[in-house]
Amino acid sequence: MGKTVGFVPTMGALHEGHAALVRAARARSGFVVVSIFVNPTQFGPKEDFAKYPRMLESDRKLCGDAGADLIFAPSAEEMYPTGSVTFVDVAKLGDHLCGATRPGHFRGVCTVVLKLFNIVQPNLAHFGAKDYQQARLISQMVRDLNVPLEVCVEPTVREPDGLALSSRNRYLSDEDRAVAPCIQQALQAVRTRAIAGEVDVARLESALIAELSAISGARVDYARIVDAETLQPFARLDRLAVVAVAVFLGTTRLIDNVTIPS
Repeated sequence: MGKTVGFVPTMGALHEGHAALVRAARARSGFVVVSIFVNPTQFGPKEDFAKYPRMLESDRKLCGDAGADLIFAPSAEEMYPTGSVTFVDVAKLGDHLCGATRPGHFRGVCTVVLKLFNIVQPNLAHFGAKDYQQARLISQMVRDLNVPLEVCVEPTVREPDGLALSSRNRYLSDEDRAVAPCIQQALQAVRTRAIAGEVDVARLESALIAELSAISGARVDYARIVDAETLQPFARLDRLAVVAVAVFLGTTRLIDNVTIPS
């Protein structure tokens, strides 16, 4: 078509964070595509695939208002024809954090994203920094498989009280929503300790877990400090690191992260 194509892959139930991705794509591309597909292969057997919100009409409006030119909303049968047996698995990067507690999740993510890349054939693809591990895996996949596009990771969009926007926030009770900003506050507190001079990762992680566990009704899935590039654990802060957490409030699982400079 002679235009730079920007692409925003989503699972729908769109919010202002997705709109920011579409606007970022609009700023850099002449034609913007948004995919809306609730991908069954990235959900575990006890996860919320069946109740994941489907709201295509409101999603269409948000995409249009943000500047999208085309919405691609395939069916599961189109994306996974009968007899499909090929999957994409990015080794090591997917073994920790969400990968440790959601086996097979990133295999499903990377497989569907590569399929979408092949269908849409964008020049740029935009992802949010809230899903740090996902963006890191996709960047690695693109590099390793010579996919001819640029991965653009855009800043996390937050509510005024600091809670990262997520399609799952709508599941929070009023009580859980009131304490949810404490997750980001705990992350910032650990980042402040590190910048002030604490370099022992185990001590920082212990402090983080204590702060998260003190949140009313919270259950910590994981709280780790890992190498920002390899996502592997390490002992002392001597390189760029990411502090990543997953916390259940009620039945809702929220993820967030901050980086610590080297």
